[in-house]
Amino acid sequence: MGATRTDTVPDTVLDTTGLDLDALDWPELARRLDEDGCAVTPPILDAQRCAETIAMFDEDDRFRSTVHMARHAFGEGSYRYFADPLPPLVQALRTALYPPLARVANDWALRLGEGGYPETLDGLLAACAAQGQHRPTPLVLRYGPSGYNCLHQDVYGDLTFPLQFLVMLSRPDVDFTGGESVLVEQRPRQQSRPIVLRPGQGQAVIFPVRTRPRRGTRGDHRVQMRHGVSAVHSGSRHVLGVIFHNAR
Repeated sequence: MGATRTDTVPDTVLDTTGLDLDALDWPELARRLDEDGCAVTPPILDAQRCAETIAMFDEDDRFRSTVHMARHAFGEGSYRYFADPLPPLVQALRTALYPPLARVANDWALRLGEGGYPETLDGLLAACAAQGQHRPTPLVLRYGPSGYNCLHQDVYGDLTFPLQFLVMLSRPDVDFTGGESVLVEQRPRQQSRPIVLRPGQGQAVIFPVRTRPRRGTRGDHRVQMRHGVSAVHSGSRHVLGVIFHNAR
């Protein structure tokens, strides 16, 4: 059995202590997403908040499900999906980051001739509920030596919000070595394009869940994106993943 929770802060409170979102340059992040297919933010969590989130991994009653990747041929490591109500920090991140990402998502949808998304997280979750998607999807991932994650897409139902983000909780080259974030863009009639990222502690990576628009000589077209993690050579790598749509 893991540890039990010791905090007494109600999970409905949006706790923004140690959370720095004011410095995010959303026009620049949107440009990076458009041009590169992903974007890395400045640090948005301080070291204390990162350590507290890592410690949550061993608190069983915070989670609704645990996945050991090797059992499913997903890779090596494990991840745990938070239960409702989400921890205050996770709820604050999910709520605050959704509106600016929804603007990007709606621009993408317009360019691809698709339907748009609600302006607020509550609106998205209500739409998810109408599709039978009620289970929260934010999660914490832990990789030890030789841990890795195969390329995949986080699709949990008929309604998929097109963007997600991860926050690096550990310190690269201090807490772990290796373990780069890997994205692959599958371009029509071309070879796939790899993207390798190494965010620092507290930095977030924003990237597509499944597809994104890409400008070509004949206008926008849809490209597939998958993501994973290269092998960890030593130490432990912890990441907070925030997906906005709920799971069926």
